[in-house]
Amino acid sequence: MAETTPAKPTLLEPEFLRKLEQLSLVSRKLVSGKIRGERRSKKKGISVDFADYRNYVRGDDIRFIDWNIFGRLDKLFLKLFEEEEDLSVYLLLDTSKSMASGDPAKFEYGKKLAAALGYLALTNYDRLAVTAFSAGRTEQLEPIRIKNRVWRLFDYLNSLSCDGPTNLPSSCRDFAIRYARRGIVVLISDFLDPTGYEEALKALLSRRHEVFAIHLMDPEEVDPKYGGHLKLIDSETGEEVEVTLNTKLREVYKKKVAAYVSSLQDYCSSRGIYYLSTRTDFEIERLVLDYLRRVGFVR
Repeated sequence: MAETTPAKPTLLEPEFLRKLEQLSLVSRKLVSGKIRGERRSKKKGISVDFADYRNYVRGDDIRFIDWNIFGRLDKLFLKLFEEEEDLSVYLLLDTSKSMASGDPAKFEYGKKLAAALGYLALTNYDRLAVTAFSAGRTEQLEPIRIKNRVWRLFDYLNSLSCDGPTNLPSSCRDFAIRYARRGIVVLISDFLDPTGYEEALKALLSRRHEVFAIHLMDPEEVDPKYGGHLKLIDSETGEEVEVTLNTKLREVYKKKVAAYVSSLQDYCSSRGIYYLSTRTDFEIERLVLDYLRRVGFVR
């Protein structure tokens, strides 16, 4: 069957899409698929074809540690094997009202990132499902795995809007109940939720998914440029607070933001969750083609 590039809005430039077609998503862990796919993906054990080594990370199966290398180098390396299989890829996109803030808006950045990762999955015949969520509201793109249906992904993402508060734990629990088939889960969010992120990430891990948390931040959230007397309005609750932002208060704020990012990163690292924070003024193409390749999420 001939594959054609859709004429409908794609969110991404055609040249970027062509570059994405040369890449694929990488799973670090065993993912059981029932339909044999077109890809060659890394899988631990249960295969005769040795593929490569990689560094051991917490949560890996110690049966596949190469103890001979450990004896020589005093470092833990895991044996990787190859087997043809299909891969389930789940994208979770936060569409709460706080995602509408920023310049560029976190929501627009998140949609483009979801479009790029979804296109990567479909190019490699992976099974793709997308869930957009805010408190009390979810919108599903049912699983697809054929590249010439990529227009469904772009139409779906273009149809989304931001509304309502955030409830990460509830949304992730609902997702975990709905999708039991193990795969790669990419959670795209600003993680601005007063209920916290711990229970949400635990829910995703409960299904033994391989979880990637991508933390979107508005440049003003990281390093505010405004000063003087300001009225701050919570984008989700409408609550107003008046503050005088001077140099000292700005530095206190920046330290608190850095501490929050560090705590989220440490939480993810200790549980085998891949974590990435990015500002929305960082180019999507550089993020995917350069950074995500360097860290091994795509190849």
